[in-house]
Amino acid sequence: MKPRCANQSCRALTLVEMVVVVFVLAVLTAILLPTLRPPRDIPSRIYCLNNLKQIALAYRVWAGDHGDQYPMHTSITNGGTTELDAAKIWFNFSVISNELVTPKILICPADTNRIAATNFSTDFNNRKISYFISLDATETQPQMFLAGDDNFTINGVSVESGLLQLSTNLPVAWNGGRHFSYNSHFWTPTRDKFVGNICLSDGSVQQLSTEGLQQILLQCSATNRLAIP
Repeated sequence: MKPRCANQSCRALTLVEMVVVVFVLAVLTAILLPTLRPPRDIPSRIYCLNNLKQIALAYRVWAGDHGDQYPMHTSITNGGTTELDAAKIWFNFSVISNELVTPKILICPADTNRIAATNFSTDFNNRKISYFISLDATETQPQMFLAGDDNFTINGVSVESGLLQLSTNLPVAWNGGRHFSYNSHFWTPTRDKFVGNICLSDGSVQQLSTEGLQQILLQCSATNRLAIP
């Protein structure tokens, strides 16, 4: 005698239904997995933020001993860098070396293209630095850039080493060289998957998306002269 199913069907799932179930599970996994699994670059982002906080503190301590002016606005005779070649960004870090203590904090842990200098003299140069410096940074305009990750693009083109005149209306964006955002998914546009770290003239440090970077830029003065290592 064949078994009967009381008040319900004994019909198995069809092949189409099985495919639909598997597809739904795959989509749910893709959505939930990034939120359940911490991004691999979280430690590097934390260390990078810490580096910039130390850089910000070093500049503010130095300014406190030099009439509240950063080295970029202080004459060589008073220990600053005003008359020096602005493209040689390491000058601006050399003069605050006592406050920085070690050149290792000038390298972002996620920057695999550079290695830290062993000291601030014999082997110290632009290639031993991961962060830009704003030559126009001043404590009187606290929301201006002071320093930050140098891995950003303009019109999709990565910035090159040297001096960059960054106006407020330029389409800047982070590139994929370093940090990824927390909540990006496989459908997230590439330009929105990345974040970067910026230090402002008031000493604060922020981790910003591309949108956040553009908003901060709009709050700055008309132009920002950045020294890119």
